[in-house]
Amino acid sequence: MQKRTWTFAALGLIAGVALLAWAFAPRPLEVEVAPVARGHFEATIDEDGRTRLRERFVVSSPLTGRLARITWREGDAVQAGAVLASLTPVLSPLQDERTRRELLARLGTGEAQVQRAVARVAGAQVALQQARNEHRRSEQLAAQGYVSPTKLETDRLAAEAALRGLDAAEQERHMAEHDLEQSRAALDAVAPRAVPRAGAIGLTSPIDGRVLRVLQGSEATVPAGTPLLELGDTRSLEVVAELLTADALRAQPGSHVLIERWGGDGILEGRVRLVEPSAFTKVSALGVEEQRVKVLIDLASPPDRWRALGDGFRVGVRVVTLSAENVMLVPVAAVFPLPTREGDRAPGMAVFVVDGPRARLAPVRVRARNGQHAWIEEGLAPGDAVIVYPPATVGDGSRVKVRQV
Repeated sequence: MQKRTWTFAALGLIAGVALLAWAFAPRPLEVEVAPVARGHFEATIDEDGRTRLRERFVVSSPLTGRLARITWREGDAVQAGAVLASLTPVLSPLQDERTRRELLARLGTGEAQVQRAVARVAGAQVALQQARNEHRRSEQLAAQGYVSPTKLETDRLAAEAALRGLDAAEQERHMAEHDLEQSRAALDAVAPRAVPRAGAIGLTSPIDGRVLRVLQGSEATVPAGTPLLELGDTRSLEVVAELLTADALRAQPGSHVLIERWGGDGILEGRVRLVEPSAFTKVSALGVEEQRVKVLIDLASPPDRWRALGDGFRVGVRVVTLSAENVMLVPVAAVFPLPTREGDRAPGMAVFVVDGPRARLAPVRVRARNGQHAWIEEGLAPGDAVIVYPPATVGDGSRVKVRQV
């Protein structure tokens, strides 16, 4: 009986020890895995952009005048040569009674000056005729020897002086007539007459396009150079993206661009046309000063697909800087840096590969990464299962269990 009791006690002790050993034994870590596969890889620069017209035209008033009401509205299609606005010469300002009387007096003075100039011209003509007759008689008497050569020369010079006097009188008459015209023009401003509509100047469209903005739609008197309308051809759009200068160095002209979030179906395609040579400083939403540069992108998709786009629309751009086919890809969340060693220029990269019930550390060589995948050149084979988001407790040789999703 005593022997049986000891036997049961020993068995119970063994079972308790086994139960404790099982309870405190380390459990396999549940991990999420992803297969290594071959596929298409793209490295992109993602940024917001906006559309803009390649060329825009501002129609301005060429002179000061009275602008008729503009009937064009934003979005209207215009043809080259179509009349956009009509200008008539501006009316002179009204004058007070004192000014009007002064102008009347000036007009009377001008008329008197003209009459006096006409009388001087008539007197100069008579003087010239008299001098010429005297010179002619002196020539006849000199031929007969009755007049000395000195007298003949004096009469000739007198005739020439009379001719110059007539020319001066004619010029004075012209001056008096011009002064009279100025006085009359100043007096006409006191009571201006309506300018006939036939004298209006039409401002025409320089291009085939659309009206973007009407800057001065109401009838008004506008000075020379006043902007009236803004025109552009919405069939000729480009996309402008402001990239960081470090990213812009990789966005070479000719790079393929994917245009997303533009409001329509699908993804539009484009090409980088120009990276502007001058950068500018921009303050980010976090208050950080950034050096950015404008990148100009041409739309390569058929115009029918993006016909609804207009000037200044916001879009998302992805500039493709690296593209490869049939390369080995793993989720970017599976790759992590190895601890740096003394003398290493750059830390190596590694992943955890699930090898049966355990995790195996596998150093890899990463060619490039994007937001989703990493391009692996060495260290893995297609079909391997790598741990995604490996927890800190996973190490080389750790027991793992694939989590069932």
